Amino acid sequence: MRIITPVRFLFLIFCILSSPALLHAQENHCAVKKSPYRLSMDSGKKVYTLLCVTCHQADGLGIPKLNPPLTGNRILGDKQTQIGIVIRGVATQQEKEGVKYPKAMPPNPDLNDREIADVLTYIRNSFGNKASAVKVSDVKSARSKLN
Repeated sequence: MRIITPVRFLFLIFCILSSPALLHAQENHCAVKKSPYRLSMDSGKKVYTLLCVTCHQADGLGIPKLNPPLTGNRILGDKQTQIGIVIRGVATQQEKEGVKYPKAMPPNPDLNDREIADVLTYIRNSFGNKASAVKVSDVKSARSKLN
């Protein structure tokens, strides 16, 4: 029979006592289990890539003097206005910081509430933007006011 030295015994006790905490920390780590916010960002990026990137570009800076950048206070501002823009589009010339952007934004009435919430959450938290997430309930509320 082998005798365990005090150092090995203490190490064994430490491993037994700390393993549940280590497993729990690993289980909740974002690389192991994504948060709902992260999933919204990932889904929003897909919608953005499919529908928005052509005009607003991969970096969100738009096409100079044609399509506006998706940065700054307009993007960080009122969620209801942003939701309305995504659903109804913008037919008139836009101006941002003294620059006119003549290209109209097409309406996207076929996007569901989740897709709109996700793409706006992605835009509001990409390209240097930092803003609160857009919830599906925000989109439902805005959509009901538009109709």
